[in-house]
Amino acid sequence: MANSGITFNPDRFKKDQWKFHAFLITLTLFMGSPLIFVFNHAFKPYSELFAYPPKFFVRRPTLENFLRLATFSRESGIPISRYIFNSVITTGAVVVLTVIIGSLAAYALSKLEFKGKETLNKINVFSLMFVPVAVAIPRFLVLINIGIYNTYWAHIIPLLAMPVGIFLIKQFMDTNVPKELIEAAKIDGAGNWRIYWSIALPLVMPAIVTVSILAFQFSWSNIEGSSMFVDIEALRTLPFYMSTVISQQGNIVVTAGVGAASTLIMIVPNLIIFVFMQNKVMASMATSGIK
Repeated sequence: MANSGITFNPDRFKKDQWKFHAFLITLTLFMGSPLIFVFNHAFKPYSELFAYPPKFFVRRPTLENFLRLATFSRESGIPISRYIFNSVITTGAVVVLTVIIGSLAAYALSKLEFKGKETLNKINVFSLMFVPVAVAIPRFLVLINIGIYNTYWAHIIPLLAMPVGIFLIKQFMDTNVPKELIEAAKIDGAGNWRIYWSIALPLVMPAIVTVSILAFQFSWSNIEGSSMFVDIEALRTLPFYMSTVISQQGNIVVTAGVGAASTLIMIVPNLIIFVFMQNKVMASMATSGIK
């Protein structure tokens, strides 16, 4: 309870807050309506896809669109399970390696003292301004020169450089890992690796979870690797297949349902992960801006 008598985090609904709750509910429905529409559209049969007047909700749900999506994949010679397998392998590797590299770099930039530390920190901040398409050609040349073109590593290596992940973890370490705690650990004989693993990582777990979600989203929806760094169909990922399945089919009625089904498949994993991890994400975002 604040001094002004206002409760900032009430434990139950109060009648004088009904206008605020009504506004939030309305805003939630408005923001969630596209997702609800895609979910319903993915299960619509032919008769409802282009019905007039159009219907927002599905009347007779069916799995025809998902079955047709799998059929298109088999006709191309590569089953959709192969694309899913490739995406799971590459996304899992990107998430694990990004967290390891990002947390190690953040710990060094936050808690270690070495020459060039501020310069490296500024370079990482400045790199946030560059969009992936701006460095697509340099990435391609690097992958060719190191010999990982047409391999799984072509999907993984370009996504490991994640400046926003290093920035978030560093900011969290600056405010949640006090120097006094590190100095006490050093007095007890702990080295940098022990401090990083046993002290720093547990205290910045919200930031680690946030970076994991961001890395998952970047990798799961990434089509750059399959379109630029891989030309073997069996090594391409699910997002690339989903982006091309509509253009491969000429019938707009067929592709409307299949497109909605493919969009839903790509959205659901991100949605599930965020719903279960949103508390960690909010804690990380709130702390990352505090010095």
